[in-house]
Amino acid sequence: MKISMISEHASPLAAIGGVDAGGQNVHVAELAKALAVRGHDVTVYTRKDNRALPARVTLSEGYEVVNVAAGPPEPVPKDELLPFMPALAEGIAADWRGGAPEVAHSHFWMSGVACIEATQQLGSDTEESPHMAQTFHALGSVKRRHQGPQDTSPKEREWMEPWVGQSVDRVVATCTDEVFELKRLGVDRTRISIVPCGVDTAMFTPHGPAEPRPEGYRILTVGRLVPRKGVDTVIQSLSGLALRGIRNAELWVVGGGAGADALDEDPEVRRLRNLASDVGVSTQVKFTGQVPRERMPAVLRSADVVVCAPWYEPFGIVPLEAMGCGIPVIATAVGGLSDTVTHGVTGLQIPPKDPDALAEALAELLSQPDMARSMGRAGVTRVRDRYTWSRVAADTERVYESMLGGASRRRVVRLDGSGFGRSGA
Repeated sequence: MKISMISEHASPLAAIGGVDAGGQNVHVAELAKALAVRGHDVTVYTRKDNRALPARVTLSEGYEVVNVAAGPPEPVPKDELLPFMPALAEGIAADWRGGAPEVAHSHFWMSGVACIEATQQLGSDTEESPHMAQTFHALGSVKRRHQGPQDTSPKEREWMEPWVGQSVDRVVATCTDEVFELKRLGVDRTRISIVPCGVDTAMFTPHGPAEPRPEGYRILTVGRLVPRKGVDTVIQSLSGLALRGIRNAELWVVGGGAGADALDEDPEVRRLRNLASDVGVSTQVKFTGQVPRERMPAVLRSADVVVCAPWYEPFGIVPLEAMGCGIPVIATAVGGLSDTVTHGVTGLQIPPKDPDALAEALAELLSQPDMARSMGRAGVTRVRDRYTWSRVAADTERVYESMLGGASRRRVVRLDGSGFGRSGA
């Protein structure tokens, strides 16, 4: 089938590890690739954020990326992109007039806004307009709950995000927790399917080179350096780990800017370095900055344990990558991490923002290497059974087929700026 994906800020071409480049970029790229392998015609539409980018890029993985002119051709924080969605929709609709896709799958709420508008621009003939699927990757209601006044989302998100969820033909949630949040937003449960994110099990494998190991232990945390990722909790846990008799553990913090200068200028890195100094563990903490994706398996294999300690996490690909490499994971029991990390089997779950609980879990794993190895082996089995991209693509394909075979379509009420329209069957 002919499939369009819309990913307004998360391009498959972006370098992973920046402020707005992370798991969603990987998800879109890998899903597009896996669907192309299954014989589908896949095009990803994203906003052009670099003047040097060509309008179209055909990748060796078998799909195409279209860089749509929408706003300035330079990086713009994703929370400032809403004014450019009409232009993105116009560019997508113009391309679709050369042959509309059967399915349009949007990633993130603003992509959904653009997709709905692009579909409406094709006209009212629902036989020719694409069926719409939506993966949110993160929900504003959850973000507001955890970040409060620090949430930088545009105010329109509060009503436009539910409008998107109620307007599309199918919402593809990535975890169980998201389903409950979507129902609170008024999304019909019968229009929600669960398809998790995946991991490249050919790349993230226990076998292969590893970064040089320290004499003691190595703890690893990976991700964008933003407060909600909970890196401060991991740093604080090192002092509690020392109180439990383990003082020879180093912490690698992977993510943030590329190069020492970028890290020195990063306010979050400065905050975390000051925290490490305040709790007396600065000599144990190393900020690596961005690591090329091809190097990540070797980095993961060098760790005794990978810690993912966010306050909240819509899904989280890092635990899957660590499990694929045979490394046990300690994760906060939030969002998608509650589904992926099986407590006592592939790792340990802890409450968020609890350095003492994390120190206890670290001490338990590091002091029992046989248990840690057993969890690592169980993690490999789990990702190969459930989280390969080939399985994720097959599950997604079934969602698309159910949409195409459905008798009813959503009727989208056009936005007028005064509130969100409620859609009907």
